[in-house]
Order: sequence, then C-alpha cells, then structure tokens
Amino acid sequence: MKFNFEHSLFKFKFLIIGLLIELVLNTIQLNSLSNNKIEVIIDEAPLIENIKFGYNFNNFNVAYKTIKQGETFGEILNENNLNYPRIFYIAQETDKVFDTRQFKAEKPYILLHSKDGTNIPLVFIYLIDKINYLIVEFCDSINVSMGKKEVKIVENKASGIITSSMSETMESLNLPNNLIYGMTDDIYAWSIDFTRVQPGDNFKVIYKERIIVEDSTHAGIHSIDAAYFQHRGKDIYAFNYLLPNSINNSEYYDNNGHSLRKAFLKSPLKFSRITSRYNLKRRIKLYGYKVRPHKGTDFAAPIGTPIMATASGTVTKSEKRGGNGNYVKIRHNSTYSTQYLHMSKRLVNVGDYVNQGDVIGKIGMTGNTSGPHVCYRFWKNGKQVDPFKQKLPNAKSLPESDLKLYNEHIIPLKNRLDSIN
Repeated sequence: MKFNFEHSLFKFKFLIIGLLIELVLNTIQLNSLSNNKIEVIIDEAPLIENIKFGYNFNNFNVAYKTIKQGETFGEILNENNLNYPRIFYIAQETDKVFDTRQFKAEKPYILLHSKDGTNIPLVFIYLIDKINYLIVEFCDSINVSMGKKEVKIVENKASGIITSSMSETMESLNLPNNLIYGMTDDIYAWSIDFTRVQPGDNFKVIYKERIIVEDSTHAGIHSIDAAYFQHRGKDIYAFNYLLPNSINNSEYYDNNGHSLRKAFLKSPLKFSRITSRYNLKRRIKLYGYKVRPHKGTDFAAPIGTPIMATASGTVTKSEKRGGNGNYVKIRHNSTYSTQYLHMSKRLVNVGDYVNQGDVIGKIGMTGNTSGPHVCYRFWKNGKQVDPFKQKLPNAKSLPESDLKLYNEHIIPLKNRLDSIN
C-alpha cells in the first residue's frame, strides 16, 4: 500500500508541473502578440463597369454638353485644347462618314477626356437621335464610325373617347406624338375630317414602340398594326397590311379590304379649324349683306403653318395676284385641280411635280384677308365646287386573290381591337 500511495503522489506532482509550464508558455505568447501590430488586409471591391457606346466611362473624365447655336465641330475641339492642325485632320476624316455641317444646335454630345492629369479629349460622341450616334476617336489614330443603340420592340394598346379634338385627347392620355400623327396623318387623313370630330367619338389602337434597352427610354413608334375609330356612329377599322411579294409596300385597309387612302386629303393642314365653308349664298355685313359667294373653304392656323398638297399633281400657278395674295394652283388630272390662297411664302414653282402631303407653302395674310388662314379651292371639270360634297375616288383596294390571306391576317387583330375597353 505504501508503494502505491507514493507512486500516485509522484504522478500528481508531475501533472501539476506540466500544467504550470503550459500556463507560463501561453502567457508569454499572449504578451508577445499584444506587443506586435496585426495587419488586416481587406480586398477592395472592383468598380462596376459603366459601359456606354462601347467604352467604359469609368476610365475617362466624362463631359456631357449640347451644341450651341452656330457652333462648329472645329470650335468644339479647339475649346477642348486641341490645336488646329490636329482639328483639320479630325474634321477631314469625320466628314468622310458624317457631314459635320449637319450638327444641330441643342443636340447633345459627349466628350471622353483622359484621366492622366492632362484631361485631353480622346473621344467625341454626337447623338444624332435617340438611337443613332457618331463616334470620333482621336487617341493615337483617328477612327470614325456610326453606331446604333440596342432597341427592343414592345407592343402596346390604347383607347380613348374624344372630349375636344383628337390631338388634345391623345395628348391628355400621354400617348406618343408619332402615334397621334400616325392616326391623323397616315391612317385616317383621307376618311375623317378631324376638324369635325365630335365629343363621344372614340378610338382604339394597337401599336408597336421602340424601347432602348440601355435605359428603357422610348424611341418612337415602330408601327401601327391596327386601329378603330367610331366617328358620328360609323365604325372605321384600319389594318396595316403588307402586300404579298412586296418588300415595303404596306397600306391601311378596312375590314373589307378597301383602301383607306383616297385621292385627296380632307384638309391641306395637319391641325386647324374651318372658319368659313363653301357657300354660294353667303352675305357679308361689311358689304351691306349683299350676296358674296365664297367658293373656297377657309382653314385658320397661325402664320407660318405648313400647307400641304391634298393630292399629287403638277403646279400650274405659283404667284402673287390681287385678293388671292400669294397662291399656288395644282392640276391633279384632267378632272381635278386645287388652289391655296393667302400664303406668306410659296415653296414650289410652276412645273414642279408634288406628291400628296408635300409642303407647298406657309400660312399667311396676303391679299384680301382679315386673319391668318388658307382659302382652299377645289375645281372639278373646270368648275369650283365644295370638296366635302364630292364623291372622291379611292386608291386601289385589295384584289380578290389576296382577300383570303388578308382576312386570315386581320381576324386576330380585329378580335383584339374589339376586346379593348
């Protein structure tokens, strides 16, 4: 027993000594660490690339500016510390791709400057429109190119009830201007007199819009595929249809395949109001209420408003004479002619051939007139008549052989139009 007790006591003492030694060593290590600086390394997060127009804008000092009235490309470069020998070569190379004389005031451009402390411009980017742009790079060599932003096509639909005018109603719904012009100028210009739309008339439209992928901004109307207009209780459908074997010859037809395009526009102005109609029994107070026939239709609009040819034809007169003031007369065929009076400016000459919708002059007050307007006169077989009472010819409708394909095209569009509230 005595041997075992002494042996156990020895083991206990050895364990205690071991623990004391470990405790001393740990204390020494802690003191050593507390006397040394601990360096902590944190990886810096890389900058997110800001890619625009093919360049990482993070690598440049970027200046957003607009072209001033009368400012030239050379002046822009000179103001940014480039000398004229260099500017001459840059402009020379640029004009091979894009005529810099076409730069327009208030149009935006971007300059990318170096970040090396010199702030020298290296790249010039001119925004031609929302989609197209010009790049002039003059780092080492001069490189000029045209580019397009990536665009996606999105389908939309809209509807509305006329409260005042067609344009004001569509504007109140925040619809794109190109859609308004498309409805009034391209689709229904021949079949609806928009100076006579009534409150309660209504419309529906299915259209495609261009959206810039980079920033989701709108970039105009791609197409108007189908439309509906109820005017004075009459339903007028319109479907955009590309003729078979045709590359780019789409037209608008109604639900029976009849073209909506007529030989004459309803009005020589885009937006206006009729102040005086064709009236052979008109009496004027200024002349003692004597009968003074009015053989034209007066469309009032501000001075300078463009006047359009209502149909294609040849200019037979372009002159200033007496009460007519500045006027233009157009012969459309052996049956029809039109005349446009009181212009402030004539833009066509005798012998010119004009297409329907071409601008031939500007609204004015020349000749006998009390306010800015165009007096629109219409001849049939050499006699002045009321254009709104004439049964004017339509453009060609779809041939019988195309109607089956046409109906297959419009049935789903018509169903979708009818389903719009």
